[in-house]
Amino acid sequence: MKINRLDAHDRLQHFTKQSFDIGECCQDLINKRPFGDNPFYIFAHARTDDDGVTKRLIWQPRLTKPKAQENSMLFKAYPGKDTLKVIWLIPAPELWGQFNKGLLTENRTVFDSIHAFQHNRKKLEEKEPDDITDEQANAVYREISIHARSKRIRENKQPLETSGL
Repeated sequence: MKINRLDAHDRLQHFTKQSFDIGECCQDLINKRPFGDNPFYIFAHARTDDDGVTKRLIWQPRLTKPKAQENSMLFKAYPGKDTLKVIWLIPAPELWGQFNKGLLTENRTVFDSIHAFQHNRKKLEEKEPDDITDEQANAVYREISIHARSKRIRENKQPLETSGL
């Protein structure tokens, strides 16, 4: 089989442009401190674009723990500390067998996440001891909403028009 070096190079560039670093994505969200100094979750989940083929990974900061789902990752971030807790790493179901014990791609965290997802999802989804209450989360969300609304009003403020009367 003859391989065209330029074609292989183009494919490599396309592949590397799609890659991402989990640590960098999480650190970027932590640095933004979306909820001030409150610990928060980073929920990463794959979504298919409107073309039905292209997939992208959505990185969503949250104050509350989401429901576990296939093809997702969940981390807990602590702003101001050098700590990132892995809650789960659940790949797409067609990939689950690749992480079994004894295989080259074995991964204990992924294997445990898949097992918990299949057999004890409630434990996977239960609140962490340091989670804030739903009322506290709603108060933080309200404060963010009020701040965003007042910022939008300041940025879009336009002079009143006079009718010439």
